Amino acid sequence: MSTQSPTVPTDFSVEALIRSFMTIILSEIGDKTFFIAAILSMRHPRLVVFLGALGSLALMSILSASLGHILPALLPKKWTQVMAGVLFLVFGSKMMMEAREMGGKGREKVEEEMREVEEEIEEDDIEAGGSIPLERLEEGEAVSSSSGARKQKKLSSSVAEGVRNFCSLILGPVFVQSFVLTFLGEWGDRSQIATIALGAADNVYLVTVGTVLGHTCCTALAVIGGRYVSSKISVKHVTLGGAALFLIFGVIYLYDALASSAEELSMPIPVGES
Repeated sequence: MSTQSPTVPTDFSVEALIRSFMTIILSEIGDKTFFIAAILSMRHPRLVVFLGALGSLALMSILSASLGHILPALLPKKWTQVMAGVLFLVFGSKMMMEAREMGGKGREKVEEEMREVEEEIEEDDIEAGGSIPLERLEEGEAVSSSSGARKQKKLSSSVAEGVRNFCSLILGPVFVQSFVLTFLGEWGDRSQIATIALGAADNVYLVTVGTVLGHTCCTALAVIGGRYVSSKISVKHVTLGGAALFLIFGVIYLYDALASSAEELSMPIPVGES
């Protein structure tokens, strides 16, 4: 009777590293997390903002790639490749449509993203500082109702605020703000789902390294001169490039899945030893 040893993954291909790196580069430039780091670096020390944002993105990359790594244990490898291919084709088509809707260099999208990020940062500053916005006072909002609603909100999120205050005491409020806002901005984002798909289809270690390197480059670019870069580059062209890359990756993964299926069909049936 012959025993089969567990298969050890040997797919340490540099292609997985390049795919994950390029996926992050072309999906994160001009994204919400990019502008979070850019705007925060204008108000606070750049190094602290960079470390907070990068720590958050690195943690998200590890969690996403690990989640994708679990899928092959539940599904055959070829089906995870099919799922990754379909996801990349869907994302690529969506990005292509977004790029076509952009006018000029996509300045409207950049300005809209920056306005949303500035509003989120302002709201986070208000919640952390416990003050009432001047605009609300000018509109005649009652201080008592605002404080009552704020007290109710504090009671419902006392644990989260306690953890944040403790971390702020240890790591500093700027680091924690950069970490939290980046983590929330990245959660459910296209790049996170793409990382899960990459982790399911490729080597999880190379995917993690590639995504972390990509986030490091994008975050450093945002912190050093994010607003200047966003005003000079064409977000529309970057989106088109990302769409083309996602479509190519989708075709590659579907081809790999078909190739593995054909290889399984062509394998001879082993004869049992007596």
